[in-house]
Amino acid sequence: MALVEIERCGGYAVLTLNRPEAMNALSAALRSELARTVFAMEADAEIRVLILTGAGEKAFTAGLDLKELGSGASSVGDAVDVEDPVTALERFSGPIIGAINGVAITGGFEVALACDVLIASENARFADTHARVGVMPGWGLSQKLSRAIGISRAKEMSLTGNFISAEQAERWGLVNRVVAAGDLLPVARSLAEDMLSVEPDMLTGYLKLIDDGFAASFGEGLELERERAAMNSGISADDIEQRRLAVQARGRGQAD
Repeated sequence: MALVEIERCGGYAVLTLNRPEAMNALSAALRSELARTVFAMEADAEIRVLILTGAGEKAFTAGLDLKELGSGASSVGDAVDVEDPVTALERFSGPIIGAINGVAITGGFEVALACDVLIASENARFADTHARVGVMPGWGLSQKLSRAIGISRAKEMSLTGNFISAEQAERWGLVNRVVAAGDLLPVARSLAEDMLSVEPDMLTGYLKLIDDGFAASFGEGLELERERAAMNSGISADDIEQRRLAVQARGRGQAD
């Protein structure tokens, strides 16, 4: 049985964490397979968008496999240093849609935060239990969460270990929307198709501009935008007109 199931759908792929009997906990084997799978998707020129989800309806992923850690079969250091799946996700050049089907806890929360867009089912819940386990985060949660929901809310989550519901996550801006469990993958697939319909170079180039600018100061981000806009100024008038007409037609279709 594959620990990460892969479904290729034209220009996008659905990756499913497949340990439902263990709430898709991130064992050493699953971490390794996820990292290798994402690198393989990056090397596949046909795959330009990823959807990441978990098997079943209970868990996206419950985070590091604490039973495995407790047995000494792997260590927290291994999780940070050896085939880190979050680093692999961050190195994927296209957008990643997290389809959060159940709980996303601690290391699993960090995997969710490595995605570019989060869609949550009504069953989703989120928690940072690092402080309760006694382990510092190593995949970026301490910095990413505050930037996603604000520093005070991030402190509340991280210093209590309390869960928040999908609805609260939506109110706080952590997830883009909450949908019925049965609609989760169809909505994620539709979003992937929309992303694939934009100009191919813009899909990766604009994503990188947003990410690079967000990691910089506001002024540095504005300067970065100006620099890359100047590099992208060679588009012909005919191409602009054709694309303008296509955008207009699409907008009318969405308004109907």
